[in-house]
Amino acid sequence: MARAKTNYVCQQCGARSPRWMGRCSTCGEWNSMMEELEQPEPTSARPSLNSGKPRPVSELGLADHARTETGISEFDRILGGGFVPGSVVLVGGDPGIGKSTLMLQVCDRVARAGQVALYVSGEESLGQTSLRARRLGVESDRLLVAAQTELSSVIANARKLEPGLVVIDTIQMMHKPELGSAPGSVSQVRECAAELVCLAKQTGMPVVLVGHVTKGGAIAGPKVLEHMVDTVLYFEGDFQHAYRVLRAVKNRFGSTNEIGVFEMRSDGLREVANPSELFISGYGGGVGSAVVPCIEGTRPVLVEVQALVTRATYGTPERKVSGVDRNRVPMLLAVLDRRGGLQLGAQNVFVNAAGGVRVDEPAADLGIGLAIASSFIDRPLVQRAVFVGEVGLGGEIRTVNQAESRVAEAARLGFKKAFVPRDGATDLTGRKGLDIVPVSNIIEALDGCAEERTSK
Repeated sequence: MARAKTNYVCQQCGARSPRWMGRCSTCGEWNSMMEELEQPEPTSARPSLNSGKPRPVSELGLADHARTETGISEFDRILGGGFVPGSVVLVGGDPGIGKSTLMLQVCDRVARAGQVALYVSGEESLGQTSLRARRLGVESDRLLVAAQTELSSVIANARKLEPGLVVIDTIQMMHKPELGSAPGSVSQVRECAAELVCLAKQTGMPVVLVGHVTKGGAIAGPKVLEHMVDTVLYFEGDFQHAYRVLRAVKNRFGSTNEIGVFEMRSDGLREVANPSELFISGYGGGVGSAVVPCIEGTRPVLVEVQALVTRATYGTPERKVSGVDRNRVPMLLAVLDRRGGLQLGAQNVFVNAAGGVRVDEPAADLGIGLAIASSFIDRPLVQRAVFVGEVGLGGEIRTVNQAESRVAEAARLGFKKAFVPRDGATDLTGRKGLDIVPVSNIIEALDGCAEERTSK
């Protein structure tokens, strides 16, 4: 009998090697090589898409299939209005963040709307899933639950039932016995995902794949998994907070970087319809605090940015950030030091985005810089004001996109002033109930805030 051939496969990038290596030569990851038995599957057994003879794009027409709305507006917004028939969605997040809870609630809403929903659990038994369903108040007869890990059984049930939604929780637990490798390995995840994608495209049923994440925050398995699916969603949140953020990082049928905000409660996840009020709920306009209007996908969201500047008593001054771009904060400190005349070289600087949200767009530069300056001089900024603008290395304030929607959101929530870049400020004047203050550089913004505070 011929000896079975084995290869060592990197569980991060999928690179193969005939021998074990401590560090993958392709992606550089340590201790990621896993031994796998090489048993190639016959080509004829692999599923494939075949639409027949190529046709002119002008003759294809538009698909008349409506999106499947879940009834959870925050989830539907991220998808672009609901599930597109035949789409494949990948949902990732830290353990215990609420992925299974959210997907069970989504299945329940789809089932209550009159369609059959199939929830396949590879990590929990039927009894354990029943306990979760009772806690969430899920009782629809059209929601079918199966505890299976063999892919062929899952696909057979899906083709027989023809559900309106299929959820696989999780893709790392699915396996094909023909491959010989352990569930969760690169080959298993890749092949199982490929067959589920073909199932969705052939039948038109939406498929959701729930995935684990690595310690680095990326979805476990080969990177090609994210390229195979239509939409990639990351479930984020701090376990010390009750709020969770579902963020779209890829969407073929909607806007990317769209977010949905949920509150974790004892009876499940509840959507937050107005995230701006949530993120600035504790805003008091104190020292080192500024409100910045951010754009998340198509939605403007107001976020409070806090800064604390203290004198370094010994050693190297610390620079700690949470929720903001850690690469832009040192740049802003250098601009404030050189262009604004603030001596920050010997100061500890801490910057935080309140509420557990993440702010990483350049439009928040002006608010972050002024919050740092406010803490350094120990004087609060203008009350009920928002700050919009990108700060250049020369200290200039540059224009940002979607300034109109940012200012409109601030006016809706009762803010009275908006510090914006001078270029384009004329297009924002006339906003009812909101005073537009144009600024050209960081010094002008600092002086404007100081004069407003002095006049009060």
